[in-house]
Amino acid sequence: MKETKVSSIGERALISRLSEIFNAPEGEEKGQEGILIGAGSDDCAVLYLKGEDCLVVTTDMLHRTTDFPAEMTPWQMGWMSAAVNLSDIAAMGAEPAGLLMAIGMPADTEIVFVEELARGIQACAGFCGTAVIGGDLDTHAELTITGTALGRVKKSKLLLRKGAKPGDLVCVTGYTGSAGAALKAIQSEKPVSEIVLKALFEPIPRIKESRQLAESGAVTSMMDTSDGLAMSLYDLSRQSKVGFRIWEDALPILQEVREFASGPEELLEFALYTGGDFELVFTVDPKRLKKVQNICNLTIIGECTEYETGIMLESPECRLTAVKQLGYQQLKAETAD
Repeated sequence: MKETKVSSIGERALISRLSEIFNAPEGEEKGQEGILIGAGSDDCAVLYLKGEDCLVVTTDMLHRTTDFPAEMTPWQMGWMSAAVNLSDIAAMGAEPAGLLMAIGMPADTEIVFVEELARGIQACAGFCGTAVIGGDLDTHAELTITGTALGRVKKSKLLLRKGAKPGDLVCVTGYTGSAGAALKAIQSEKPVSEIVLKALFEPIPRIKESRQLAESGAVTSMMDTSDGLAMSLYDLSRQSKVGFRIWEDALPILQEVREFASGPEELLEFALYTGGDFELVFTVDPKRLKKVQNICNLTIIGECTEYETGIMLESPECRLTAVKQLGYQQLKAETAD
């Protein structure tokens, strides 16, 4: 029997398979006492400490050839390596409590490169109100950076991918599609504004916004959009058992991205199916909408529906089309040999 390759199933399907192994069936020895959220179901694992206190933990790995465009500086590589982890902490409504970074690099790497990398990591950690508290260094065939971020949150304020209900409103912070447009500009060697490039090279973890959203008590589910808005909506849909109706003309897209896109189809592809935007997508109880409207730059982009309706995009002409289950990781897997 022909064995299935990793490239043929994509990241999320593989995560699902491995989570079944790590989360053993009830009655088996799991070593999970005190674990509120385990492998695979959310942006972070959640450990119970005491009283209302919880610890959230996440880890991410980045590689030179697949995650860092050649145009990035070492400082920006460091910033992004911290940001991908801290964005997951933000997605849970938690406050960062520390960052560990493990760096593998070729033996002939210049010291000045490593120092600039470290400065970028430290700058992002400091921006998010935390610090690098440890890690590891080793030689490696390719620059590989693995971060582990820790965060604190009260159990009652914890935000998960599940919790949305039909009738809730769907919101997103900032803009969507900016990082995807920047990557397309680099790959096609076309000019694009510095604002758009910075969205890809120096993504901002929404720590401050997430903490305020968690405190509002109005948010029913949340995650970040690092793998693309469409894929994030599918993740929320599976965990919350709701569908979504997204309003195409409500998607927040930078004017610079609109000007760069070759037409409406490419613009929609940027907004829905490209990754790298470290924004938050979340659902809100409409009765409590006023509690979140002034917290940050957020846009209402749709509403939750019954699970069976799936995820639909409503055009300005009120035409409905299905949103494809595609995102950054899936596109990489589909194009792999």
